[in-house]
Amino acid sequence: MNFDVAIVGSGLAGLSVALNLADTRRVVVIAKRAMTEGASDRAQGGIAAVLDSADSVENHVDDTLVAGGGLCDESATRYIVEHGRAAIEWLIAQDVPFTKDAAAELGFHLTREGGHSHRRIIHAADATGHAVVQTLLERARQHPNITILEDHQAIDVITSDRLGLPGRRCHGLYALDLRNDRTVTIQAPHTVLATGGAGKVYLYTTNPDTATGDGIAMAWRAGCRVANMEFIQFHPTCLFHPHAKSFLITEAVRGEGGLLRLPDGTRFMPEHDPRAELAPRDIVARAIDFEIKKHGIDCVHLDISHQPAAFLEEHFPTVLARCREFGIDMTKEPIPVVPAAHYTCGGVVTDLAGRTDLAGLYAVGETSYTGLHGANRLASNSLLECLVIGRSAAEAIEAEGFEAAAHAPLPDWDESRVSDSDEEVVVAHNWDELRRLMWNYVGIVRTDKRLERAQHRISLLRDEIQEYYANFRVTRDLLELRNLVDVASLIVESARSRRESRGLHYSRDWPNTLPKALPSVLSPERVRNRTMS
Repeated sequence: MNFDVAIVGSGLAGLSVALNLADTRRVVVIAKRAMTEGASDRAQGGIAAVLDSADSVENHVDDTLVAGGGLCDESATRYIVEHGRAAIEWLIAQDVPFTKDAAAELGFHLTREGGHSHRRIIHAADATGHAVVQTLLERARQHPNITILEDHQAIDVITSDRLGLPGRRCHGLYALDLRNDRTVTIQAPHTVLATGGAGKVYLYTTNPDTATGDGIAMAWRAGCRVANMEFIQFHPTCLFHPHAKSFLITEAVRGEGGLLRLPDGTRFMPEHDPRAELAPRDIVARAIDFEIKKHGIDCVHLDISHQPAAFLEEHFPTVLARCREFGIDMTKEPIPVVPAAHYTCGGVVTDLAGRTDLAGLYAVGETSYTGLHGANRLASNSLLECLVIGRSAAEAIEAEGFEAAAHAPLPDWDESRVSDSDEEVVVAHNWDELRRLMWNYVGIVRTDKRLERAQHRISLLRDEIQEYYANFRVTRDLLELRNLVDVASLIVESARSRRESRGLHYSRDWPNTLPKALPSVLSPERVRNRTMS
């Protein structure tokens, strides 16, 4: 398998890179399950961009900086926001079926979400991600230069030192073909990691099962820096029901007047923040967590039943239908909700073209850290980042050329010293233990003692998992667990280094915010040296 560009991940970021390169380059898009089984396809709310004359780039930048708790990179934020309109116009040109509004300037309905000062969220009802991904996926399937490999789990990128070559460069990757149970070698002078976030490191998450931090872990093992991994955004409103796996209630429900109440009907958000239900997600999630623990209750309730049923049918058909599946009629009663791990604000350090520390290796979307999200992601900025950085990464790849990594074919994966496992229960047990300890010790509210315990246990788990990895043939569950334990370690390492509370990171031992905001940047070499000392 030899391509110009290998893209790991099939969400909006990966598809954006692929479609912007495919007219001139041979591209492979690698999905570890079906192409639509990622976070992008599930995104409900929409995409934030300045599309109305009442709004401005300055307003959008300011809202992002405020939500980011002083940690956003202002130049990166401005770049992404300034390119927002062009990104939306590209999607419109691809025939994405955004919700129309004849009275609006562009002819499309714009909604407002928490932390935004204006209506600037363009959407396709309450299933924006699905509409966008389905449209772009159809384009990708029809393009002769795009090869799609579903059911292929990336293992590791292939670097120069692994090949005994001079310099530091990525030359492709190894992947497990899950349908045929064989490992394949994919050679490409440019590799793009677009695998999404790492929500599955927590017991409760809105993320799909694919969100196991694969790209972040692969880049870290290849020697790349990561940043701000302590900032895990917990979505305030995940549907609370024993059979409702990972279903979030979009932020737009609160944007259109939804109120958070205790089981007795008491509204509580005004006591926590003057913006009440429209406060940024970190504040709302902490408020819900506080009320649940204070009152010893299982959940709180999100009530939008005061809006006309026809309005809810038009704006929230997906949420309405899903709730009805579980016997909840949101037109007449409140929705039970709890916070759940939702978005990884940190990731692999990149520039504004997605370049990582390793030549030939790029990261885009939730896998990356551009500086846009700071200490807390502003709602609906994530899909915007996928589009803007996806296009700029494609332009950078095109400009760099394709001769830099030319050499003999890459060696095949070596399985000569491993055997089939007869102890799969070890993987299942470690997976469950890791996610529970992350939820209990590294959740919405943290302490030094909890973080210390988490780090100690994660270190032991990592040793067990690495021993298992070294002795047995790889499986999807083992590869995902290996990635999750690496990511969990990075989250804890970053959290322990932050001696303050800021944005999504709240510590009881360090409740104040330091006067100067600095990102938490980790490098493999520095962490390795500290561990050895």
